[in-house]
Amino acid sequence: MFHRSERLLLRPVWPEDWQALLAGIADEAVVRNLARAPWPYQEKDAREFAARPVDPLHPRFLITRASDAAAVGCIGFGPMGDAANDPGPCELGYWIARPHWGQGYATEAGRAVLAIAAMLGHRELVGSHFLDNPASGKVLRKLGFEPTGRTVDRWSCARGSHAPTAQYRRLLGSAADGQQRAA
Repeated sequence: MFHRSERLLLRPVWPEDWQALLAGIADEAVVRNLARAPWPYQEKDAREFAARPVDPLHPRFLITRASDAAAVGCIGFGPMGDAANDPGPCELGYWIARPHWGQGYATEAGRAVLAIAAMLGHRELVGSHFLDNPASGKVLRKLGFEPTGRTVDRWSCARGSHAPTAQYRRLLGSAADGQQRAA
């Protein structure tokens, strides 16, 4: 699945993308804001992530600039729980390489992924951010996620410890989503 927005092309992550992934994510300032990525992030981690099978109902994308195909980051969504026994809601996850921070790429890619999630029939996405990463909370709010009022300790592989996260929720399939898709 591919999606073209104003400035970005979201496309599947392919095995040969491992070097672009590594170049963007092998930065402690990026990885420490993710729950599942280890630190230090190494070649084997990038190769493993890029080789993961594609799940058509829970896609993940390499975010590239449409103008020059430069890798900007990754975004996707998937079940939080055990998909077989208790899939729970889908969680939005993303990272943007440090040279691309503050340019609106996370919000632009997020809007695209919300439209894709709604098109695939998902009715809700959840998101969270570590409290010491308020920029991610700002992105979630721009995307229409609402704070749940819950703060939950979540394991961070990169930090090697639990850290408090603010929890958010976004219902899909509303008239506002249709307007976003049409925009």
